[in-house]
Amino acid sequence: MNESFREGVLVKPYERLNQEQIEQLNSASLQILADPGVWCYNERAADLFKAHGASVSEEPQTQGVCWRVSFPPGLVTEAVAQAPSRIVMGARNPQNKLVLDAQVPRVYFGSGSEANVWIETQMREFVSVEEPQLKRQIPSFTEVRGNSTLLCRAAKLCERLDHLDFFIRPLNIQDPDVTSDNHDVNKFFASLNNITKHVQAGLTSLDRLGDVVRMAEIIAGGPEELRANPIISFIACVFKSPLQMVDETVEKVFGIVDVGLPVVISSSPQGGSSAPIQEAGMVAQINAEILVGITLTQLIKPGSPVLYGSVPVRARLDDLHDLYGCPEFNQYNIDCVQMARFYDVPSYSSAGVGDAKIPGMQAIYEKLFTHLYIALSGAQYIHYAFGLLDRTNSFCPLQAVLDNEQIGKIKHCLRAPKVDGSAVDDTLKMVKKVMASPYRLYARHARKAMHAGDISDPYRFEAKGLEDKVLENALVYMNQLEAEPAPHLDQKTVDRIFDEIPGLLPGLRQSAGLGS
Repeated sequence: MNESFREGVLVKPYERLNQEQIEQLNSASLQILADPGVWCYNERAADLFKAHGASVSEEPQTQGVCWRVSFPPGLVTEAVAQAPSRIVMGARNPQNKLVLDAQVPRVYFGSGSEANVWIETQMREFVSVEEPQLKRQIPSFTEVRGNSTLLCRAAKLCERLDHLDFFIRPLNIQDPDVTSDNHDVNKFFASLNNITKHVQAGLTSLDRLGDVVRMAEIIAGGPEELRANPIISFIACVFKSPLQMVDETVEKVFGIVDVGLPVVISSSPQGGSSAPIQEAGMVAQINAEILVGITLTQLIKPGSPVLYGSVPVRARLDDLHDLYGCPEFNQYNIDCVQMARFYDVPSYSSAGVGDAKIPGMQAIYEKLFTHLYIALSGAQYIHYAFGLLDRTNSFCPLQAVLDNEQIGKIKHCLRAPKVDGSAVDDTLKMVKKVMASPYRLYARHARKAMHAGDISDPYRFEAKGLEDKVLENALVYMNQLEAEPAPHLDQKTVDRIFDEIPGLLPGLRQSAGLGS
């Protein structure tokens, strides 16, 4: 089948766990699910589990009703085996589709988090007191509350970042007119109207799922066209760790599975508080939680497209805040990628998060540390990779541009070696030609490799003099990208969406002639 999709980067996976360790962790997770089991706050899910052989008993709770569910290993194993190993994530531009295959370590990078704060950057000129003729441009950072206009700006910028493969809303919209009722339709429209790559988000209100899906159907060309080219997908964090299924989120999973669109079953325990800090304990618990979520999707509808969504993090032991820029973050995540591969389910993982609050050396170090190792693991779908600062609390467009350059270098670094019989023959001929020439230099032979894309370019934001101008140069480049036109939907489609979907902000409507 001739199918166009984004190339990503195909890697030879780095694996921390051997087969015996994987099977030990799988066994540990299944034992956890048998005893103590999970605490389920959703009656419909508890009844579904019971109907398929789980042991279900009502648990006394101070608030609400809860059911303790113990799973026989066979129930989980058989249900998870029904999840598809290959998922297509569609896009407005068909060339931006992603193909996620659990057994093919093709890595894609995207954004994520829904941070509340946008960090704006400006360069300000400072003059030396000792040498008035000496002037320097110094970056200045301002925090802005997230809103729909800034989300549109983020999506438009991410369309132009060539190494960003998919878009998860990186900013929460907090406009005065945005409520829990219209939050979903506005964040999806702001995204879809400004980017042609795959769009993914969590669902704020189950009541608006139908409107979000209808919007996507209008854009895709109809219900059947949307299922064939799912331009949107959803994230559902089913568990409040440790081992507690959230009633509202479980109901959303029922709804998402019913409409037939891909969903990430995400779990994000914190090692040292809501999960063991030790590697084996963290992975055994988060794996157990994700397996139950995947089991739920397959019991609702066998064959439902689902991603194994591991987002483990470690606690700082001084204040119990999340700590991303640490070795354990890599260890947890790489292990989870291997567990997803063991179950033959595409992996949704995390990289590019750090504790730095502004762009700079700390941010570059922490992000490179995770970008490289998680990509090496062969995770098919890596979110959090662009623009996040202060853990996942802030999104900075300048940082997203810096991350794009860094990820481009990583993709190039991890590409498969081009060494075969033909390459060796070319090399031998080249050596003979060069050694027979008067200069004995290979410079003229480098052009072919450059034109073929085999040779990486210098770092885009380097300075020519004895100064560090990375942020200044990156800001100039960001402004150039933002000056390019947005890939808006055509006006007829926009009008139809506004006619059929209630609750959209009037300010998001584009005037005639702005569509692509």
